[in-house]
Amino acid sequence: MLQVLACGVVVFPGLFFAFRRILPSIFKRWTDADVVLVSERLVSSIHAIMATTVGCIVVSSCRGNVISDRSWLATYFVIWYGVPYMTYDLYAMYLSHYYRFQVKGHEDYKRHSLRTVNSFVRKEFLLVLHHIALLTILLPVTLFFRKDQGDFFVGCLFLTELSTPFVSLGKILIQLSLQDCRLHKANGGMVLLTFFACRIALFPYMYWMYGRHYGIPLHAVPFHLSLATNLGNCCILAPQVYWFVLLCRKGFRMYQRSRCRGGAATLCPASTSAGITDNTKGE
Repeated sequence: MLQVLACGVVVFPGLFFAFRRILPSIFKRWTDADVVLVSERLVSSIHAIMATTVGCIVVSSCRGNVISDRSWLATYFVIWYGVPYMTYDLYAMYLSHYYRFQVKGHEDYKRHSLRTVNSFVRKEFLLVLHHIALLTILLPVTLFFRKDQGDFFVGCLFLTELSTPFVSLGKILIQLSLQDCRLHKANGGMVLLTFFACRIALFPYMYWMYGRHYGIPLHAVPFHLSLATNLGNCCILAPQVYWFVLLCRKGFRMYQRSRCRGGAATLCPASTSAGITDNTKGE
């Protein structure tokens, strides 16, 4: 068990620190904040591709019986890579926060302290809560409380990571000052599409598959499940809806900015001229 757990413990921090060494030699003008941000996004994309691939394998192999069909990857991917990644990502997000404010010259960020950690938790509270909830709720449910059932639905949850590479690519393109290129605009569309499909529409789909298995209509599925299951799904879904609304707002501002640049610049509202960034991880 410890050996397989070490897989993710070594892989994700190892990739992160490797990128931190490689990127400054390529982009010599980047600050520490730039390097840490892009390194974090690259590792997030690698994990997301792994999780999405595993999710596709699990879902496709368990479609016959969504309750009792088994796939060894459903449990072991969480142990090997899920838990180590979430733990590492909390640390990487803190470093990104720390260097971002250090570059801005904040006095409290001359060195690491409890004050900088507290500031990080307050500013990124939803993301921190999301990671801690996955570590403290998803892990025990996956390992101990499923009674060897529901691998199909665990695979579906892995598919929520599909949007992460597109979110990360958008951040990296902005870092490279390519936010006005066609690739960035096309990527923005893919962010909205994949985020909605795999982080919001996925939940009604899982309820529908559950209902189809038991021969009950979609609207009756919540009454067939326990209150704890419904509340758990709502707790996972709620931040996804919030982040999707933020992404839609940023996409609308990007659309306004492109229209303004095509017309008279004097008619553009000041808010649309700002760079489009977001703190959505897409965890």
